[in-house]
Amino acid sequence: MKIFLDTASIESIKKFVDMGIVDGITTNPTLISREKGHPEDIMREIVKIVKGPVNLEVVATKTEEMVEEGLRLKKFGENVIVKVPMTSDGLKAVRKLDENKIKTNVTLIFSSNQALLAAKAGASYVSPFIGRLDDAGQEGMTVIKEIVQIFGNYGYSSEVLVASVRHPIHVIEAGKLGAHIVTLPPDILGKMMNHPLTDKGLALFLSDWEKVKKEHKYTI
Repeated sequence: MKIFLDTASIESIKKFVDMGIVDGITTNPTLISREKGHPEDIMREIVKIVKGPVNLEVVATKTEEMVEEGLRLKKFGENVIVKVPMTSDGLKAVRKLDENKIKTNVTLIFSSNQALLAAKAGASYVSPFIGRLDDAGQEGMTVIKEIVQIFGNYGYSSEVLVASVRHPIHVIEAGKLGAHIVTLPPDILGKMMNHPLTDKGLALFLSDWEKVKKEHKYTI
């Protein structure tokens, strides 16, 4: 399973990229608005730092404007993926961008029907928002299960990119269902790394080693 970081924070991106655990980045207008600096400068910097796919979202709502914006975003780097919303205009934009050999990610998907249509339009990635579905009283993972099965049944090449991840258990559940990618905020990725037994075990090892150093006057 690939892990994307859902952020526009340069500091967070550098931190996790240096660990070698981030395969790509997803951003959106809200995330970019939280950062200091010109949006284009932020996006360019992210594209430079990350070798894998960097998902940059259009803010236009009409097909032709989405396509024009997508073409501009693509100039930031070869690894740019253009995010478009799950609307009729968005699907038309996906088709046109696909004709220009530009990969797309259809975002704000909340049903397997929407994911199917996005795949048929030529989306490289489909992004179902599981956390928001859970908030609305639906089973987000049920939608992931349906999408993975449908894509497998008919050989769609679109990758299932699980978004709106709220906790590490979402990651495990998505992986068990066969989702290709999860995108998660830095705090959730941090929680995946930590466990109290790891901290306890390390503290014990270091304490025992201090005893060895004192007994044998070991300085290394």
